[in-house]
Amino acid sequence: MTQELLSVEQVADRLGLHVRTVRNYVRNGRLKAVRIGKQYRIAREDLEELTGKPSISGTRRVEVSSIVQVDAVDKATADRITSLLLGAANSSRDDDQPLRVDTLYDEERGSLKVVVLGGVAATTELLRLVEAVAD
Repeated sequence: MTQELLSVEQVADRLGLHVRTVRNYVRNGRLKAVRIGKQYRIAREDLEELTGKPSISGTRRVEVSSIVQVDAVDKATADRITSLLLGAANSSRDDDQPLRVDTLYDEERGSLKVVVLGGVAATTELLRLVEAVAD
């Protein structure tokens, strides 16, 4: 895996700063850099760390987070729903965006909360499953 290295001039251009300012950041330790010969090279990740935001290059990823509350559920039904959802999440085929499911049952209120994090398609399938089981 190759790491994208930027020159001081490229970093200054991206940030809208003077080249001397970027060099001062490097010398003061505010921006990590590697010296190659007489020039500094800055890794894209280190630039992102300084600015606090990633550059736009790369692959786009969409993630869904959902919270579902199912009321009027007894403990046995909540356990059955939890087992079913965890089994479905573990058999998800999307390796790039694994599906994560957490459940919380409140026995006093007879309420089950289901938290789902994952890709749009996998989350949609899981929510349909929740709807089918809850009805």
